[in-house]
Amino acid sequence: MTTEFRVRRAQATDAHQLARLRWEFKQEEHGGGHAEARPEARAAAWISERLGSGRWLAWVAECDAGIRGHVFLNLVERVPEPYEENTPIGYVTNFYVDVRYRNRGFGTALLRAVREHAGERGVDVLFVWPSERSVPIYRRAGFRPPGEMLEAR
Repeated sequence: MTTEFRVRRAQATDAHQLARLRWEFKQEEHGGGHAEARPEARAAAWISERLGSGRWLAWVAECDAGIRGHVFLNLVERVPEPYEENTPIGYVTNFYVDVRYRNRGFGTALLRAVREHAGERGVDVLFVWPSERSVPIYRRAGFRPPGEMLEAR
């Protein structure tokens, strides 16, 4: 395995590889518990449609002739305001790096790509619901607890 990698915007044609990584991510997170029989096919269709339509954006880290990590971004529109520009907020999710490729800068580079894109688009806020394990990397990337956020479940 090489340590050289590149980060690029994901395309709809990456959907099957992204779905496979999503499956690995969830298996790691849930310890291989019960799952539907063919989750990758459904996930690949969802990812392909969203990336193809531009409703979602994603970045991938490529190394050793494959996608080894990813992060997704959904730009959430806000209701227009009379006193400010109507810039979206960004929901960051599905951030994962293959366990064999961790601690090599992949995650940092993926989050940097999302933050750069957000800055170019004038996005005011990026938000994420991190797992306990991922909090340190998000903090290193500049994410902080919100001043005030309410949640209803």
